[in-house]
Amino acid sequence: MRVLLSTYGSRGDVEPVVGLAMRLRELGAEVRVCAPPDEEFAELLAGVGVPLVPVGLSARALTTAAPPPSSLPRRAAELITGLFDVVPAAAEGCDLLVATGMVPAAAGARSVAEKLGIRSVSVTFQQLTLPSPHRPPLAYSGRPFPPDVTDNRVLWELDAQSIDALFGEALNANRASIGLPPVDSVRDHVIGDRPWLATDPILDPWQETPDLDVVQTGAWILPDARPLPAELVAFLDAGTPPVYVGFGSMPMRASADAAQVAIEAIRAQGRRVLLARGWAGLALIDDRDDCFVVGEVNQQALFGRVAAVVHHGGAGTTTTAARAGAPQVVIPQAADQPYWAGRVADLGIGTAHDGPAPTTESLSAVLRTALTPETRARATAVAGTIRADGATVAAKLLLDAISRERPPVSA
Repeated sequence: MRVLLSTYGSRGDVEPVVGLAMRLRELGAEVRVCAPPDEEFAELLAGVGVPLVPVGLSARALTTAAPPPSSLPRRAAELITGLFDVVPAAAEGCDLLVATGMVPAAAGARSVAEKLGIRSVSVTFQQLTLPSPHRPPLAYSGRPFPPDVTDNRVLWELDAQSIDALFGEALNANRASIGLPPVDSVRDHVIGDRPWLATDPILDPWQETPDLDVVQTGAWILPDARPLPAELVAFLDAGTPPVYVGFGSMPMRASADAAQVAIEAIRAQGRRVLLARGWAGLALIDDRDDCFVVGEVNQQALFGRVAAVVHHGGAGTTTTAARAGAPQVVIPQAADQPYWAGRVADLGIGTAHDGPAPTTESLSAVLRTALTPETRARATAVAGTIRADGATVAAKLLLDAISRERPPVSA
């Protein structure tokens, strides 16, 4: 059995796919992955024995370059064209294609699967792209919804119009180039009849809607067995558990002094500080021995040893911290991150900062709540309910689907 996994985006769009690739390989499938050409993604895939089929430009370069919203249709057109160039060869001989990541990337991959006659499954790592009467959609940068419109169904109609305006022309031009008819709704084309939601049902409960048959598999977690660096272990052992601060793939444009603010706020609570450089390039502000900075590190091992996790609210970091039982302070920057901040607060496993640019005072206030024994106890309790088998569930569902569609082998 051969499966192609196609994604494009930041680490949060790639690492779950690597987790699924690992489980598929363990179950005997041959796996290929199309993803951005960033070295860190290639290393993740190499760690599970799967080569990277590069597509598009570096995701890190695009994220840190801060292109204006007006350039989104052009960049999407380039990405779709790149997918149409790369995916057909990568999908050769495959029984099934999994499409996820940014909307234009998933739209392009699904279209190629359609042309090749390969079954495809659409997956999202947060439910805010799935139409629901229970909540509004995310607004695209530069295309805010009218402030006087509050009906969720109307907002989802406007969302579909925005997606068509941004990506429809490029997608349909590429579809025409390979003999496919145009799609009337890019969003409907991407989601399909039975989308998958690869999130934990405790952290991200899906409310049933009559318009969609959603399969929630649980989060796709890539196990990490790497030991913590010796210098980091020495820092952890040298005192009380520090507060971790890291913003993953976020450049933190809204808070240029994020490291200084975080360090001052954490010191004000009498705590030590552990900074993760990330794509924001966080760095120490002085040479005091109560602070330490790390690069790429095993968060699954680390988060069980910290007093709290201050982060941007990405789905992956939220899930990892929740599994570790670490209280969280979420400083959401964009996209689905305010949603995850709200979920952390609603579950009582941490606090949500109001806005993307904290001050020492505002961060200190939410830290005080996150560092209480009550929040720690709640985080510990919820940790035991978070599923770790989402990638295995998804892999088995995919291979079962392939088996059902294959003709029986005659004796």
